[in-house]
Amino acid sequence: MAIEKEKKRKMYSSTTELQRTRGCTAGVITVSDSCSRGERQDLSGPAVATLLEKLGFQVTAREVIPDEAVQIQRTIIRLARGVRLIVTTGGTGIAARDVTPEATAAVCQRLVDGVAERMRGEGAKKTPFAALSRGLCGVCENTLVLNLPGSPSGAVESFQAVAELIPHAIELLSGKTEHK
Repeated sequence: MAIEKEKKRKMYSSTTELQRTRGCTAGVITVSDSCSRGERQDLSGPAVATLLEKLGFQVTAREVIPDEAVQIQRTIIRLARGVRLIVTTGGTGIAARDVTPEATAAVCQRLVDGVAERMRGEGAKKTPFAALSRGLCGVCENTLVLNLPGSPSGAVESFQAVAELIPHAIELLSGKTEHK
């Protein structure tokens, strides 16, 4: 009985999310030195873009940039002028070149710590390495910015962990603050 209720909740949640995100614009930024140089194929950006489109988002921008803080900041600011959601993949670990969280924090007026905590919590159910991810969620102007890991599976699983929160967050940022 509990399993059946959970299936119904997930199905309803997905249907509701699809209705609430239909036509909502999104941008995907892959942060990777090797992908930006053409030495490796970007797999995480396309995987996240496909997921966003399945959820009803209109992905209007996809970019691949190096792990350079200033370039990450400029790209987020530029995309925030035209999309409601920005999702980054890569640069969230603890290696010296992993600067995506710092760059994101520098351009966000507010951080949404609970979203990042939820991603790491759900990720920890699959791998202990989820604790090493430093990705964050924040607000740049009226755009939600979400940092995901660089691996395709990690990026998709992290987004799926918080997907049901995203439509409501975007509504709040759009000024729709009434409680139902």
